[in-house]
This record gives sequence, C-alpha cells and structure tokens, in this order.
Amino acid sequence: MSDGLQNKVVFQQVAELLQNARQQVLRTVNSTMVYTYFEIGRIIVEEEQNGKDRAEYGKQLLKGLSRDLTKEFGKGFSIRNLEFIRKFYLTYSISSSPMTNSKIQIPQTLTAEFENEKTKSLISFSEESISKSLISFFNLTWTHYIFLIRIDDEKERRFYEIESEKHNWSVRELKRQYDSALYARLALSRDKEGILKLSEQGQIIEKPKDIIKDPYILEFLGLPELHQYSESQLEEEIINKLEHFLLELGHGFTFVGRQQRITFEDKHFRIDLVFYNRILKSFVLIDLKIGELKHQDLGQMQMYVNYYDREMRLEDENKTIGIVLCQNKSEAVVKYTLPENNEQIFASKYKTVLPSVEALKELLESK
Repeated sequence: MSDGLQNKVVFQQVAELLQNARQQVLRTVNSTMVYTYFEIGRIIVEEEQNGKDRAEYGKQLLKGLSRDLTKEFGKGFSIRNLEFIRKFYLTYSISSSPMTNSKIQIPQTLTAEFENEKTKSLISFSEESISKSLISFFNLTWTHYIFLIRIDDEKERRFYEIESEKHNWSVRELKRQYDSALYARLALSRDKEGILKLSEQGQIIEKPKDIIKDPYILEFLGLPELHQYSESQLEEEIINKLEHFLLELGHGFTFVGRQQRITFEDKHFRIDLVFYNRILKSFVLIDLKIGELKHQDLGQMQMYVNYYDREMRLEDENKTIGIVLCQNKSEAVVKYTLPENNEQIFASKYKTVLPSVEALKELLESK
C-alpha cells in the first residue's frame, strides 16, 4: 500500500473517531442540560409549595429568579423560559416513592423500567443513581421537550417522544408529524392494545396494515386541493419531493422506481410508484388516482399485486402490498370490492393541503 493511500486510510479512521467523539460530547452536554432544567423545575415547584398564596408567590418567585439568573448567567432565563422549565418538570415527574426519603422526582416512563410487575412497587434508588439514570433518560434537545410538553395526552406525547428519538426527527419534522396527526392516523386501525403499544414502543411494523395511513398528508408537494393537476403532475411532484414522501410513508421504505412496466400477452401496464419495505420484506406498489376511487382501480391494483407475487417476489420475501391513493373514496366500494380477509390491497385518501385541526379531527372521527 502506497504512503499516500495509507495516510488516507489512517486519516479516515481518526476522523471517524473524532466525529463520534464530538457527537457523544454533544449528546452528553445536551442530556446534562435538559436534566439540569428538570432539577431547576423541581426546585421551583417545591419552593412554590411552601408559599402561602401559591399563585401570587409563584409569580414573584419566577420574576425574582429570572432577574438574578439573567444577571449571573446571561440569556436563557426569562420568565417565559422558567415557566417552560417548571411545566417540563411537572409533565415528566410523579410523586416521590414512599419507599425512599429522597425528594428527587422520577419520570413516569423511567420508573416503569424499574417497576416490579408483581408488586407494582418502586425499587429504592440513591440520589446519585437517580441522577445518572435521568441524564441518560433525556435524549432529545430542550427545544423538542418545549414542544412535547404542549401535548396534553400522555400516550400521544410519549409516542412522539419515542419516534423523535428513534428516527432522529428534527424539531421541524416533529412539528410536521404532530400537525398531520400521525398518532391519530395510526391509532385508527388499531385496537386498545395496539394504541397502548404506540405509546410504549412507537410505531411497530409487524403486518401490512401497520404501514397504512388514512389519510396521507402531502402538503409538502405544494399542490392545490382542487382538481387542477393531473395524475402525472402529482407523481412528478412526489418524485421531486421523494425524501418528504418517504417520511410520510413511514419506516423502512426504499424507492424502487416509477412507471414500472409489466407485460403479458403483448399488453403493457405501468405501475405509478414501486417501493420496497425492508421491515416487512415486501414490495409496496402505489397507484395515484385523481377524484373518486372506482372499483376498477382496486381490481387493477389486484392484478399488479398478483403479477409481482408470481413473477417478481423471491422465496424469502413476503406478499406484495398495493396501495391506491385517491382524493376521495366510498368505504362501501372498498368493502365489497376487496375480500373479507384482505391483507394486501388498501385504499387511502390523500390531502395536498394540511387540513385545519378541526377539519382533520372531523375527518378522523368520521371513520
């Protein structure tokens, strides 16, 4: 090996070590800072509880604390930020365990890890071990937590927290997923046990139905909600914004191709979009439809799926999944066109404009 090539290899190894070290330092600093805010929140809440007039005393406490901390440490300790810190602590804490004299509060999701399934009693921790556990528990940035504490439903909040950490969502992506009601859309097709799993484990993909959303929110395409574009234009915009579309599809998707041609008996057909899901180990075919879904659309997708199952699928791969994305659909048409035990063909609406919270809620509740 030449000296130049050897130096390049050594450089790459050293550079990788340094990059990993920097990332680890950033994660440690971030976790320590978030934990520090948690502890500041604890001190504020405990001090407030000692006040005679809690509401008025709390206001004066934050005002004075903000003034003194800003003077000593600079920006970052406005009254509003201290209110966030206080709420952060209240959101992520429970009462101290009766089995310990420690005043330190323990996050609900952390105590669950140490909870005895038979006795449901908490193990007693030293203050030092609790502090170390809490620091490692807070893995998101402070900005993530500022957004998360605004979510009142604990199960929904925990879901977004897990997904943000698991898939390294930026705060912008977290907000986008929340605004598009990802949790509610996934919860629609699940029973109570499945919804509970969402809040405990995030989105777990075990069967084809787990990857389906209804509706799909495609506001990032920049297309109007009216029928002022063609199916080819819709497809073109999806390809142009493929990274965003993959995020909306969910976990494990890789892009295979567009307008994939299949031929038999001298007849040619083209599938709009073909993906592969690495988790399910199966092809996912998507057809785009403008306007109302017709039973012929589902029949056509069934043909595509059958072809891929018989001609393209390998022995160690699972059955092909077909999704027809349409602007509108009749649930009755879907119900009576597809077999009762259907686990391969799905029809979902799509929205090219993010609905208002009220409209989205009404849309989800109508199912």
